[in-house]
Amino acid sequence: MANRVTKDTLIGEVLDMDMQTAAYFLEMGMHCLGCPASRGETLEQACMVHGVNCDELVNEINKYFAASEVIKK
Repeated sequence: MANRVTKDTLIGEVLDMDMQTAAYFLEMGMHCLGCPASRGETLEQACMVHGVNCDELVNEINKYFAASEVIKK
């Protein structure tokens, strides 16, 4: 089953699914990914703090996961 995220997914969960997703957080200005507090934030919380459209971030990460699944097959 392919990985899929929602606004309520924790950043730590996303990173645990695939560390390559760190690039999406770095692009939005979230450079503290190793911080325990940031790993416990939801995507929605992080987007709100960093002024990023959460729907767009969720869609981009889910597109990444979908493309990764195609490559694996």
